Amino acid sequence: MSNSKKNSWEVSDNQENPASMAMLYATGLTDEQMKQPFVGVASCGYESNPCNMHLNDFARAIKASTRKSKLTGLVFNTIGISDGISMGTSGMRYSLPSREIIADSVESFILGHSFDGIITVAGCDKNMPGAVMGMLRVNRPSIMVYGGTIRSGKYKGEKLNIVSAFEAYGKKIKNEISDEDYTGVIKNACPGAGACGGMYTANTMSSAIEAMGLSLPYSASNPANSQEKAAECEAAGEFIANLLAMDLKPKDIVTKKSLENAVRVVVALAGSTNAVLHLLAIARTAEIDFGLEDFKKINATTPVLGDFKPSGKYMMEDLHDQGGLPAFMRYLLDNGLLHGDCMTVTGKTIAENLANVAPIKVAKGSVINPIDSPVKETGHLCILTGNLAPEGSVAKISGKEGVSFTGPAKVYNSEQEANDAMKNMEVQKGDVVVIRFVGPKGGPGMPEMLKPTSIIIGAGLGADVALITDGRFSGGTHGFVVGHVTPEAYTGGPIGLLQNGDMVTINGETLEISCDVSEETFAERKKTWVNKDLSHLNGTLKKYSQLVSTASEGCVTDKD
Repeated sequence: MSNSKKNSWEVSDNQENPASMAMLYATGLTDEQMKQPFVGVASCGYESNPCNMHLNDFARAIKASTRKSKLTGLVFNTIGISDGISMGTSGMRYSLPSREIIADSVESFILGHSFDGIITVAGCDKNMPGAVMGMLRVNRPSIMVYGGTIRSGKYKGEKLNIVSAFEAYGKKIKNEISDEDYTGVIKNACPGAGACGGMYTANTMSSAIEAMGLSLPYSASNPANSQEKAAECEAAGEFIANLLAMDLKPKDIVTKKSLENAVRVVVALAGSTNAVLHLLAIARTAEIDFGLEDFKKINATTPVLGDFKPSGKYMMEDLHDQGGLPAFMRYLLDNGLLHGDCMTVTGKTIAENLANVAPIKVAKGSVINPIDSPVKETGHLCILTGNLAPEGSVAKISGKEGVSFTGPAKVYNSEQEANDAMKNMEVQKGDVVVIRFVGPKGGPGMPEMLKPTSIIIGAGLGADVALITDGRFSGGTHGFVVGHVTPEAYTGGPIGLLQNGDMVTINGETLEISCDVSEETFAERKKTWVNKDLSHLNGTLKKYSQLVSTASEGCVTDKD
């Protein structure tokens, strides 16, 4: 029996388990295939969004590639929840919990069926960290294949992406766009398959995971409909066969240094705040001590070099055209910003993978700016603490809207309340919009606040209105925003005790978020504080609310 088949022999070759063998033969497996290592191809494919609509096709191509490498690849499915479709609806509460469901299902299938290895095929935001968490839990040779980025849309000569549709709504509220053009933007924002095209959460996480070493070089930046992505799927079988032969597993690859590489790449590309949640969760699953202080240190020593949407000009397709993520990583490596000795799923180190890759050509105002003339001298993922967030919060401060903001609180106990207020022009320049009771426990599910921030940007108030929340933000969010405020309102955090008119200060230089309310006043308010009623919950959201940890701990559901 092959050393690469140390798990699947139990179901395919153990004479004490004849029923499992009978069922496998019933699927059409040959004697030869029964003797080969079993590789599960986990597809997050489904038909109702562009990020995932093509993943089942990729899974079939990957399965074929495993067969060419004398492996028995078998496809199974897990779920996905589209942030873009669920955004602003009650369905958004299911988005972050879907990460745990994906991890649970990958773990359950691989261990339940005694498979030897895994190739996960992931497209949308929570697919990727969920897949990686499942790979780490199982800790058998594994590769993640990213479904790839979407191409830009176009309408009346303007390049579009999914956030263009959200921001068009803000323009519609202000009567700055005709009904015809509003519809035109919607119909042309997404031209086909692939994940949202800016440096939003999907492209942020694909970049982080490639930098971490768990996907093949170029996986993060190969567009969904490209020949390069097709070739990557065809190569996956050969690489998983090599990992099985080496017995190289995810926990051999994910280390503190590889997590530092991931965070460094996220910050240098001006990636999504969601990366903080997901990388904290991945670190916990890998049993590595890595927390908000690590983010703070890396953020303080990493310049923002990428000029990507939502706050910049470029899309992931533009990075692909400039040599892809490996060319960018080579530039970071040459400038001492990456650990080159970290192992990857190629069976080689980061430095070995990049040895023959030319560094990306940098230029001021280009896709990637030079280190000596960056978009921002230090990182944009600011970890803020203070009397409003004693356990931390995350701000995405690009510097384009300034680095500090002080204003009176306008408090709303739901996203819908805030959206209605902004639609009715109740939010004015100088206000700090507070959206609370939308945290991991209180939402429950910690929904993203892209709709309210898009209304603010679309209404032309991006530099004049701040927003803080115990929820989270889409990678498409920009403006003066702070999320992941911990403790959340539902657990009695200070954000739940704010009142209209309290002065709130957000300072990206001192890394503080505070209000002019004394501890004594907070204590008095706590006496009459009324919590959100979640007694109506059942099913997934009830379990999630009961189990989930805080945002500062990654919102995992298997915390001790």
